Amino acid sequence: MSNTHEIRPGQSIELLKALHILTRDGKMNQDSRRKLKQVYHLFQFIEPLLQERKQACGQVTLVDHGAGKSYLGFILYDLFFKTLQDASHIYGIETREELVQSSRELAARLGFPGMSFLDLSVADSITSDALPATVDVVTALHACNTATDDAIRFALHKHAHHIVLVPCCQAEVASVLRKHKGKLLAGNPLTELWRHPLHTREFGSQLTNVLRCLQLEAHGYQVTVTELVGWEHSMKNELIIAQYKDLPRRRPAERLASVIDSLGLEELRERFFAPA
Repeated sequence: MSNTHEIRPGQSIELLKALHILTRDGKMNQDSRRKLKQVYHLFQFIEPLLQERKQACGQVTLVDHGAGKSYLGFILYDLFFKTLQDASHIYGIETREELVQSSRELAARLGFPGMSFLDLSVADSITSDALPATVDVVTALHACNTATDDAIRFALHKHAHHIVLVPCCQAEVASVLRKHKGKLLAGNPLTELWRHPLHTREFGSQLTNVLRCLQLEAHGYQVTVTELVGWEHSMKNELIIAQYKDLPRRRPAERLASVIDSLGLEELRERFFAPA
């Protein structure tokens, strides 16, 4: 039975086959149906941001960090960018050379000239001259551990108007909490929140995202935190969307410093107070 009724109008069938969402004969299994549903769900959040920048600037530039096989980039290009016929562009940043090369080949085969794929770490992309001085939208889906923070630093450096993050694998804050747990236990009853190892990991993960939100607010962004519906198979379903509004910065910066100091995270201060 065909599943084309689940596919958006104008969507390239060849692309969906290349991404293994559709089989060669145009069918979908349960896993690929879920994957397509997830990407479409994320597209619903990102499309209004792209439209806003297109209307404001006449074109839109998006950088996708930790792009992997570039599912998101290709779907965004296919559903939004390919009909624009302007200088709008998507850059996929990925460290695995074979994935970068296969994405380049697929973009050439599909006739998607407004896509570029760069073999760079997120940190190196900040200073790379292969990327424009400013960008409109930055995405980072499941960029592991500090790569999400590098993506935030990239977005701040490039004066991005919109930032879309699905954080993943956050171990660094938990390790610092663990290191200073004994010292804090006596004087701060809230340390019970992360006394047990499992709680240390979970609390560390949540705290990391709280600090990221405060960091973005301290740079004038309006931040929304929501849940990605349909990603139930993964615990990493938190979606952080930041929009630059030039909001007052002093209070979130003070709150950020206070949280860092009160939880014994002073050694991470530079990470969350990285300049734009």
